[in-house]
Amino acid sequence: MEIYVDDEAKLTLHGLVQHYIKSSELEKKRKLNDLLDALDFNQVVIFVKSVNRAAELNKLLVECNFPSICIHSGMSQEERLTRYKGFKEGHKRILVATELVGRGIDIERVNIVINYDMPDSADTYLHRVGRAGRFGTKGLAITFVSSASDSEVLNQV
Repeated sequence: MEIYVDDEAKLTLHGLVQHYIKSSELEKKRKLNDLLDALDFNQVVIFVKSVNRAAELNKLLVECNFPSICIHSGMSQEERLTRYKGFKEGHKRILVATELVGRGIDIERVNIVINYDMPDSADTYLHRVGRAGRFGTKGLAITFVSSASDSEVLNQV
């Protein structure tokens, strides 16, 4: 599948399978828990829309015994780098993050990206899901769609 970003340049996401799940906001936590239980993954990046949601979701995952860590703009650069390094080295298998890590990170072991919250544009979506399936590996992107605005972004993609 080829995805055209604009007329001049094209971004092709080879080996990336993309799915979406229509879900109410109230069902998201349970469905995420079920997905993480069912999927065979190396490392996962879960994107959320705010610092508070990152902290809350990470806390929930840790309480459910998932090896999770979060990175967001509410922490110092030093703390973010320490956590990023630990995730990259494989100390944790799940990273809950805000848009802060949506671009420019390359972690070989990430084979699944979950958009827990839909990004606000198709361009941001493409950058996020591009974190999975890099370095010639297969990847999976799963996006939760829970509002009319989410559906609009999905249609743009």
